[in-house]
Amino acid sequence: MSADVANGYFGQVWIARLLLQRGMAAIYLIAFIAVARQFKPLLGERGLLPVPDFLKRRTFRENPSIFHWHYSDRLLDAVAWTGIVASLCALFGVTGIAPIRVSIAVWLLLWVLYLSIMNVGQTFFAFGWESMLLEAGFFTAFLGPSRAQPSILPILILRWMLFRTELGAGLIKLRHDQCWRDLTCLFFHYETQPLPNPLSWYFHRIPAVLHRFSALFSHFVQIVVPFALFAPQPVASIAGGLIIFHQLWLIVSGNYSWLNWLTAVLGVSAFSDSILRYAIPAVAPPLSPRPLAFDVLLYLLAAATVGLSIRPVLNLFSSQQLMNFSYNAIHLVNTYGAFGRVGRERYEIVVEGTGEHVLTPGTQWHEYGFKGKPGDAMRMPPQVAPYHLRLDWLIWFLPFSVTVTDDGIRAWRQELWFLRFVKKLLAGDAQILRLMGSNPFPQRPPVFVRVLFYEYRYTTWQEKRQTGAWWVRKPLGVYMRPVSLELLKDV
Repeated sequence: MSADVANGYFGQVWIARLLLQRGMAAIYLIAFIAVARQFKPLLGERGLLPVPDFLKRRTFRENPSIFHWHYSDRLLDAVAWTGIVASLCALFGVTGIAPIRVSIAVWLLLWVLYLSIMNVGQTFFAFGWESMLLEAGFFTAFLGPSRAQPSILPILILRWMLFRTELGAGLIKLRHDQCWRDLTCLFFHYETQPLPNPLSWYFHRIPAVLHRFSALFSHFVQIVVPFALFAPQPVASIAGGLIIFHQLWLIVSGNYSWLNWLTAVLGVSAFSDSILRYAIPAVAPPLSPRPLAFDVLLYLLAAATVGLSIRPVLNLFSSQQLMNFSYNAIHLVNTYGAFGRVGRERYEIVVEGTGEHVLTPGTQWHEYGFKGKPGDAMRMPPQVAPYHLRLDWLIWFLPFSVTVTDDGIRAWRQELWFLRFVKKLLAGDAQILRLMGSNPFPQRPPVFVRVLFYEYRYTTWQEKRQTGAWWVRKPLGVYMRPVSLELLKDV
């Protein structure tokens, strides 16, 4: 396709490229800040799942990472802060005025650093948006600096990623849960989602007919609209606008780390400059032609993307569709999807400690608070996204391994990282406590810790007016009986 034909069909993309690069840089910045603040307590030398122990069981080929050469908490700090500085350079346009090879190198540095982190992050980095960040970040590297003539090829590759993200999410819903087919999933979703935000309670209380319409609109945006992403302008821009609007709805109704923010950034790839100029009246500077070698590289990149897309496409047509799966160790051209199943009830574990040395029926227990996870029924759910609270998310997953019956609960297993987490609380570990919302033992650590199991539901309008509470919670049983540091000494 000639440049004139491409421009006529897809439109100019200088502003779109600029927004994509700035948006990706902002998300990388948030991701590396989260690494700097959370990685060491969770995965460092004395973390819950230490990286050195993990690397003894993995090869470089299985999990490519610079940490195979050496891991230390000091090196982790260097990697995280290098990522922060490089992200800031991209965010403020330093890479945009650099030569093409320098621009590509900085973006690929971000990709290599985050790949190295994710590939040793184990369960704390096992989220679909981690792979999304890597894939989108890798292809963003080839958009080129702001003074070079943009190519439509990397834009189309990012648009193809958006297509797979949206269609995969839509199909996984229809295939995996009846409530998506009968349009009732949103009756439960805002209450049972991982980390509600301040508006989630209000979204839960909107009329049932609006919940049904919202579910129908979600199906339309995720299953029908993606096919318009490759239509001529302005149809593709309209499709991108609908996707961004849907992501904004999800952003204001819950905390999903940077999942929706990244998807919204990818939505910009569907726009042409002729549409974007209505909102951003930017004017491109004189643009230099792309070197022939760069164009050859882009065509090779496009060909590789086509080859890597075969398995994700087959997955879309499979009745056993996978959700958030990477087909290669470098996390390029993956398959995505979210909330294939929606919980009908919300279960939470509540961690408590006591300073008493002898346990009796009258023992006073004090509850630990988390930064984002529901706990205290009076506490308003916070807004934390696009920041990612990894500990809170992993705690939310724990009730999935519990069977609830009329006679009580049965916890089928205790995760090793969680046992070590409890041990850290008993030891008063400062790094772990910094990841917590509140510590009821500021002077000395508890003697015993126990974990209770609750069912949570939102208050009604009347209950909220009368009490000010956001939640009503009902105890269902004991998830972990009281343990001391001595009992966990071998964990």
